[in-house]
Amino acid sequence: MRQRSFILLCTLVFVSYLVPQSIADDTVTSTSSSPAKSSTQTRLALVKTITGDITPKSVRASGAGLVSAHNMMYRHSVTIYDAKTLELLKTIPDSITLSKFGYKQYSGNYQGAPVEGSYSPDGKYLYVTNYAMYGKGFNREGHDTCSPASKFDRSFLYRINLSNYEIDAVYQVGVVPKVVEVTPDNKYLLVTNWCSYDLTVISIETQKVIKSLSIGAYPRGIVVSKDSTTAYVAQMGGTTIHQIDLRTFAKKLIPIGVNPRAIVLSPDNSKLYATLNQSGKVTAYDLVKRKTIATVTTGKAARSLTISSDGTALFVVNFESGTVSKLNASNLKILQTVKVCTQPIGVTYDATMNRTWVACYLGQIKVFDNL
Repeated sequence: MRQRSFILLCTLVFVSYLVPQSIADDTVTSTSSSPAKSSTQTRLALVKTITGDITPKSVRASGAGLVSAHNMMYRHSVTIYDAKTLELLKTIPDSITLSKFGYKQYSGNYQGAPVEGSYSPDGKYLYVTNYAMYGKGFNREGHDTCSPASKFDRSFLYRINLSNYEIDAVYQVGVVPKVVEVTPDNKYLLVTNWCSYDLTVISIETQKVIKSLSIGAYPRGIVVSKDSTTAYVAQMGGTTIHQIDLRTFAKKLIPIGVNPRAIVLSPDNSKLYATLNQSGKVTAYDLVKRKTIATVTTGKAARSLTISSDGTALFVVNFESGTVSKLNASNLKILQTVKVCTQPIGVTYDATMNRTWVACYLGQIKVFDNL
């Protein structure tokens, strides 16, 4: 009897060895009792390099199956991708007729220069900033080195309707708008204006600019608390984050370090993370204890930053090093650094597929699984 049991066991082992690996993997992944991995336990693995007629300044995941790339004045377009298949869904030209949107002083067709994007929480719209506008009446294009005294032309924010991929609203904002964020309650659009040194606040209900808040030299990154009561704005030309109460528009200053560029919040909104571009560092700030709790050097020119949906991992692109770094959000320990491309400039995390997308300024998007 014992011998028959032994033979049966050997047969089962042999049969299981013959089962194709893909079937075995499917069996494992379908087991409901298997715990999900923390993002700190996974590693970046390249899935695809996306090319085409693109020069992405940034990439942004919608959280609902789309990822967009914003291609500046070098390609005058926004490209939309399927987050699952990685296929290009639509190329949206930045060309518009401003007079059709009520700006009668501008005749003819105009082009923009898409910089950054933000999705509405209801998934209906993508808002995109334009570095500058091109066409009759726009004669003083913005520049990376500037001030309000430079008197460069004001630019526009576009709204793209995701049901038909058409630009269906425009908003005049400041000079060289960079980052746009929609508040989670879908009440406000917030736009940082690089050269006019301010933050534009647009009411989604009225579709009007209701506030312009002075920030100081080179405002850039924006993040908003999940209860929509507080916005944080990075002043890249200084050393502070501006904490803004969105009920009263009162401000507090958070000392964060020289040259803060991109910022994100932990899921519980207790910690703020920022890249310090000049020093190539990422820093973590405790918003409850009001103090810096960790800082790490990730490479040369730390630019964009994003966080995994579980809040355990950060991803940062290092522009001059040509790398993307993955960090443990709890202590900023570097978990992995990958040589990704020349001049990686943007990064986003897509929770629907657990993937990290990296925008390469010279014409590529690198998509990584977190395995």
